[in-house]
Amino acid sequence: MTDLETRAAPSRAGALRRAAPALLGYAAVRGLGLIALALWSAARDKSAYTLLTARWDALWYTRVAELGYGYEVRLANGDVHSNLAFFPLLPWLERLVAAVSPLSHADGGFLVSLVASLAAAWGIFAVADHVYGRRAGVCAVLLWAVLPVGIVQSMAYSESLFTALAAWSLYAVLTGRWVTAGTLALLAGLTRPVGVAVVAAVWVTGIAAFARERRAGPSAQERGDTDGPGPRTRRALGMLLAPVGTAGYVLWVGHRTGRGPLGYLDVQAGWRNGFDGGYAFARFVAEKFTSFPSALAGAGLIAGVASVVWLYVVGVRQRQPLPLLVYTGVVTALALCASSYFGSKPRLLMPAFPLLLPLARALAGPRLRRSALVLGPVAVASAVYGAFWLNGSGPP
Repeated sequence: MTDLETRAAPSRAGALRRAAPALLGYAAVRGLGLIALALWSAARDKSAYTLLTARWDALWYTRVAELGYGYEVRLANGDVHSNLAFFPLLPWLERLVAAVSPLSHADGGFLVSLVASLAAAWGIFAVADHVYGRRAGVCAVLLWAVLPVGIVQSMAYSESLFTALAAWSLYAVLTGRWVTAGTLALLAGLTRPVGVAVVAAVWVTGIAAFARERRAGPSAQERGDTDGPGPRTRRALGMLLAPVGTAGYVLWVGHRTGRGPLGYLDVQAGWRNGFDGGYAFARFVAEKFTSFPSALAGAGLIAGVASVVWLYVVGVRQRQPLPLLVYTGVVTALALCASSYFGSKPRLLMPAFPLLLPLARALAGPRLRRSALVLGPVAVASAVYGAFWLNGSGPP
C-alpha cells in the first residue's frame, strides 16, 4: 500500500469539473460509434436501436424485467438455457424506469446503459487520475471508449453498469471509503458473476491493511501511524457488505432450483459455461491451426492473449495499487479461463480497465496533439468495426 491509497478525494463539484474533458471525449467517441452504427444499419435496412436493445442478452434481461425469473429454453441437444443465469440488478433498474416513465423495459435498459457508461467513464477517470494524474485519467477513459467492442457500452447489456460500480468501488477503496466500497461491491455482485472480482479487491486490500496495522504494533498506534478504531470498524463493515450481493443471488438460485449452494453452477452449465482453467479456449485456439486461413485467426488470438498478459505484467511492474491488481487479475482469469462462448471473451474483458493504465500513462507523456493523432484514427476504426460487428454476428 502507498500514499496513493490514502490521498484525499476532491469535492464532488471539483471532481466533475476535473473529469469534464474525459467525459466530453468519451461522449464524442461513443456518439461517433452510434452514428456509424446508424448509417451502417440503415444501409442494410436494419434498425440500429433494435440492435442495441433487443438482441441476445438484452432480450433475456428484458424478459426478466417483464416476467421475472423462471423462463427457460430447452434445446434439441438437451441444454437448458435458463434466465436464472442473468443477475438481477439491470432488470430491476429496467423495471423501475418502466414503472416511473412511459418508456418500455427495453428502453429502460438502453437508458440505464447510457447513464451507466458515463458513470463508468467518470469512475475510470477517477481511479486513473488518483493513481497517475489527470492526463492519464483522460487517456484511460478514451482508451476504454475506443476498445474494438466498445459498442457494447451503448447496448442494453450489463457491462457498463458493472464497470461503473466496479470502478467507483475501487476508487472508494483507494480513498479509504470502505463502507461505500463495500456497498458498491454488493451492487456489482448483483450485476454480473464477475462481481467476485470486486469482492476480492475489497477483501484482499482490507486484509492487507489489517495485517499492516498488526505488524505496526502498539507503538505505531500510539504515534498515530495506524487507523483508529472507527476507521477499522468501517473497513470491517465494508468487507462484510462486499460479498452479500453475489452470495445472496447465488444462494437464492440454489434455493429456487432446489440444488443447494452450487445450483447456480448447474444453471451456467446449461449454457455450456464453466471454469476449466482455459483448457477449452486453448483447444479452440489450437484448432485454428489446422488450416492456413484460420491459422491467421489463431495467431491473432494468441497475440491478443499475450497482449493482455503483458499489460497486466506491466501494471505489476509499475506498482499499480493492490486493489487494481487483484480486481484485474480476477476479471482476466475468469474471462480467459472460462469455457464460455469464445466470441464473448473480448467483451468479458472490457471491465478490466486497469489493463489500459500502462497505455494511458504512455499516451499522457507526449504532447496532447500527438495523443490525439493516435486516438483519433483508432476511434474511427472502433466505430466502423462496432457497426460491422453488431450488424453481423455481434456479441452473444
